[in-house]
Amino acid sequence: MRAAKKLFTDYAGMIGVWLGLVLLFSLLSENFFNTRTLGILANRIPPLTMIAIGMTYVLIIAGIDLSVGSVLGLCGALVGLALVDWQWPILPAALLAMAAGAAVGTINGSISAGLGIPSFIVTLGMLEIARGKAFHLTSSQTKYIGAKIEHLAKPIATLGVSPAFIIAVGTVIIGQILLTRTTFGRYILAIGANETAAHLAGVKTKRCKIMVFAILGLLTGLAAVFYTSRLGSSDPNAGVGLELSAIAAVVVGGTSLMGGQGSVVNSFFGVMIIATLDTGLAQIGVSEPLKRVTTGGVIIAAVVIDSWRKSRTERTT
Repeated sequence: MRAAKKLFTDYAGMIGVWLGLVLLFSLLSENFFNTRTLGILANRIPPLTMIAIGMTYVLIIAGIDLSVGSVLGLCGALVGLALVDWQWPILPAALLAMAAGAAVGTINGSISAGLGIPSFIVTLGMLEIARGKAFHLTSSQTKYIGAKIEHLAKPIATLGVSPAFIIAVGTVIIGQILLTRTTFGRYILAIGANETAAHLAGVKTKRCKIMVFAILGLLTGLAAVFYTSRLGSSDPNAGVGLELSAIAAVVVGGTSLMGGQGSVVNSFFGVMIIATLDTGLAQIGVSEPLKRVTTGGVIIAAVVIDSWRKSRTERTT
């Protein structure tokens, strides 16, 4: 009973906001609330979901990663090379993308944590490096892949959702368990709350921070596989601006920009809210500039609420 009450308390707000958006757009557009639209919505979010999981960890340790969009483009370029030029099966190609993403994440974390350089600066530089390498590997051209990878993004007839969506939801569950039920999860929460205190308590803070960035890189590599499967091709421009969408989803999901607080499940609902907002605004004919203004307003509102909630908590304690 207590566990059920806690689950309701933790997630009811985010579920309520998402259902409210679904209801709103269902009233504004007769074509929104149907299985086709909801299926499209579910099958377009796996790449952003994977990145949002890792970004939740990074924000919890009070870091940030601006390179994930470019890293996705780089990993997608590797997937195209592996499947088309080298004729690899899809599994080794996916593992290559995940390994490359993890390597980039490890570099980001090692420089930031090891040298004490703000992750904002490190990942801003990596953003340019990864994008440039993606263009180099593809000769600045889109590489068509087709059926060899598209099946990951196609809905399963009996379920109505794609294998990518199922994997994404499973990863959300694993990510939440890792955060809330393991020593590693407790360590990163402690680092975000007070890194000095965590270090004095015996936590290997630098190692944990490097692992967090490596996990984000690994998940970005898998996101690149899902993104490429949806496009059916490898595009060096893939993922442009995706880092901002991921940060927005995680912040909307309640993860604090100040560190020490976050939920992978709520980040997933944040992804759903951002995707529903984008799809709903498009269906009711809102222009692209106004869509961006609206989404930006939602992000600012989420940050303001987070700041208010944190200051209120500090006053009560």
